[in-house]
Amino acid sequence: MKLDKTTSVEELQIISRFEGLRKILLSDPYADHLEKPLAYWALPTDRRLPLAFLGRTLRELLGTPFAQLSETPGIGQKKMCSFVQLLARAANTDPSELPVDLACFQNDGRTSTLQQAGGHDGFDPANVSEVAWGQWCASVVRHGLGDEMLGRFAPSLRNMTRVIWNRSLGEYANYPLEKIRRLKTHGEKRVRAILEVFHSVHALVAEMGAQDHLVVRIVPRRIDRVDRWMGRALQTPGVPNEAEIFENFIRPLLEQVRIDASQQIADLAENRLGMAEPITSVRQAARAMGLTRARVYQLLNEINDIMAVRWPTGRHQVYELRRKFHAEAAETVDPPDLGQFEAAVELFYPGSRRGAAGPLERAKTGRVEPEEPSRVGEEALAH
Repeated sequence: MKLDKTTSVEELQIISRFEGLRKILLSDPYADHLEKPLAYWALPTDRRLPLAFLGRTLRELLGTPFAQLSETPGIGQKKMCSFVQLLARAANTDPSELPVDLACFQNDGRTSTLQQAGGHDGFDPANVSEVAWGQWCASVVRHGLGDEMLGRFAPSLRNMTRVIWNRSLGEYANYPLEKIRRLKTHGEKRVRAILEVFHSVHALVAEMGAQDHLVVRIVPRRIDRVDRWMGRALQTPGVPNEAEIFENFIRPLLEQVRIDASQQIADLAENRLGMAEPITSVRQAARAMGLTRARVYQLLNEINDIMAVRWPTGRHQVYELRRKFHAEAAETVDPPDLGQFEAAVELFYPGSRRGAAGPLERAKTGRVEPEEPSRVGEEALAH
């Protein structure tokens, strides 16, 4: 876009805006901005991006005269207008909010008023810039959450492909967003699920400072409810009644399954817990649902997989509570009925991989369930 007698008013406005933004970005407070490439401020929804400029740093671009930039092959007036808009985004990014090297967050307690994606409180995966992504990653690293599994923090596992349930946040926190979008097998759905987890974590911890004597623990809401109740139950003598066990142990975990699994699996879980009718065996459930027993076992295994992601320490705690209940019930004249509790233990944290006999089948054959769970290699789906 050469300057001559035919230069339009619109072109002059672009030039004037460029010079104003250039002056702002070359000032001392924006020194860190200058080392970032222009692509850092681009969004997936942007159109007519000046591709020839995206890989160049702001320092290089702002050090080049406007007339020379406008003569770059493939860069016309519309792309120059997009270029200036990206510079405006950079100027509107507060220097204190620009993510720095993530390693520096491991030992300091700095806080900042980090912005949400797209400049608003809602989550829109199409409007997540490298700036916002860098801020989210910084929040994860600063609070020591890099080793946590993606699936543990997902709003619903139904919206996350199973292959990344057990991927750690740290695996992605070291990548720029542009690289994640180019990873093999990382399509739109998978990238959205990753962004959703990082956004949720950032929204919780971004404004939290660091205290040497305190630590932040993030847990799914329903799992936290069960975990706290179990802690009290382990310290309190006696066995709770059936209603208390249902309300504080069975109901929250069943709600978590409804959130994370299909309706078919949720219905199966209710049947196995006797929610609307007597507890059903696998054979009865298969007949009622029109499925093979092998398929029913597969669905039951998915419930255990969900629990393993949502509550990794739950298996040990549940079996510890189970031993306590058994020991104290044996010394009680009129012990409460633990049938539904036993069914829930087997449903959420089975003693072995499904395909082996469940509690009802073992009762019929006289087999005794081991006190400690054991994992059997691959699924044994024949029964």
